Amino acid sequence: QVQLVESGGGLAQAGGSLRLSCAASGRTVGIYAMGWFRQAPGKEREFVARIGWIGTTYYADSVKGRFTTSRDNAKNTMYLQMNSLKPEDAAVYYCAADPSYSAREDPRSWAYWGQGTQVTVSS
Repeated sequence: QVQLVESGGGLAQAGGSLRLSCAASGRTVGIYAMGWFRQAPGKEREFVARIGWIGTTYYADSVKGRFTTSRDNAKNTMYLQMNSLKPEDAAVYYCAADPSYSAREDPRSWAYWGQGTQVTVSS
């Protein structure tokens, strides 16, 4: 099993920045892909970003150019730097991990999930 714990959420003003972290523990040796998703009230969970073991990244169009994900494999930690925040970025942000290369935009393709961290953006 793999446990994921997100941190770094909070309140930011529109145009501001926040940095989220996701710490993995347990059987982390098998993790290939890590990702970020978000879910706003009344909406489905949506893909935000994905990073592979060697650092290859992939972003949703809505965050491309504003958000950057990275990972430190030695620390089993993934990060999401969020810049130029917009009110529509407000959501609960979830960290996900999967042992396979194929985990992508569909939340059902990910095996492990964190509990989420709230991001609020004031206009």
